[in-house]
Amino acid sequence: MPTATVDQRPKETGHNRSCELVLGVDTHKDVHVAAVLTVLGALLATRSFPATRAGYRDLLAWASSFGVVGRAGVEGTGSYGASLCRYLMTQDVRVIEVDRPDRAMRRRHGKTDTIDAEAAARAVLAGRARTHPKYSEGAVEELRVAKMVKDSAVSARTQAINQLKAILVCGDPQLREQLEPLRNPALFAACAELNPEYGVVHQALQLLAVRIRHLSEQITALKKQITLTIRALNSDRLQRPITPAEIGRRSSPRLSGGPAVHSPLTLVALREELGHLLHRVPARMP
Repeated sequence: MPTATVDQRPKETGHNRSCELVLGVDTHKDVHVAAVLTVLGALLATRSFPATRAGYRDLLAWASSFGVVGRAGVEGTGSYGASLCRYLMTQDVRVIEVDRPDRAMRRRHGKTDTIDAEAAARAVLAGRARTHPKYSEGAVEELRVAKMVKDSAVSARTQAINQLKAILVCGDPQLREQLEPLRNPALFAACAELNPEYGVVHQALQLLAVRIRHLSEQITALKKQITLTIRALNSDRLQRPITPAEIGRRSSPRLSGGPAVHSPLTLVALREELGHLLHRVPARMP
């Protein structure tokens, strides 16, 4: 288990511990490296902490020992820094998403974790970083995860179907003539009943058909879960048509069930997706 390193403190700056500070964090899978700056840009200290719940608490307590942590620039808020981001927000720290330094900046200033943590804090101070991290709690996070898993299942099922039909095309003519006229549901059911002991082709078709069936069951379950979650969040959006004003705006208002902001294209895609999930045709766009 990684442990926190000793503070790396610059020379004494006469800092007032009641002043607001800016925290910068370079995130990794196992260790997060933090840097504390004053609002005037003076570096107070840097230190690394394990990427655990105790590590998050120690990181904030350490930073707060220098003063009041008002803002935190965090790299990777959608990956390695997601849990730290959620913890800081629960502690009333304003979290700002910071892009990782580009190659030109790394060539000029070097590349170490402490340099990246300090650069994250300076990006917040300079106003270069202004993006708030995506909301990743509650129903919003559930929807994201369910949609991600459903999409991967759909891709895997499509790949399995293509493989099954490619094997069938190159297979024994007698078997091909028997199975090719069938529509997909009947084809998959027939292939699932093949005896794998008859040969490699029969075994491959049988395994792919079983895989397709399992993936279809997963997709159905995930679609049901997505629909129930969205109904609980904002059922009226499933009933009313999308207005021209919503289409024309560059970004729509937040849904009442969460802080996620949706673009016009996302609204259209959401409506089409939900229409498919609820087995009804979505309203045509004007």
